Amino acid sequence: MNLEELLLQARAGDEHAVTDILELYKPLLIKASVLDGSFDEDLYQELCIVLLKCINQFKI
Repeated sequence: MNLEELLLQARAGDEHAVTDILELYKPLLIKASVLDGSFDEDLYQELCIVLLKCINQFKI
């Protein structure tokens, strides 16, 4: 399944699609959550929330 299909399903309320998007971007979110060589769990959670909010804003 491609990203466009996942986004459309996530917008329609499919929780599995939302989970798939989070898993797809998880490595990038983890990388962005490392500050001074240390993983920041709070930052990771905030980035996940931002990603969830952005799902409805992606232009398809």
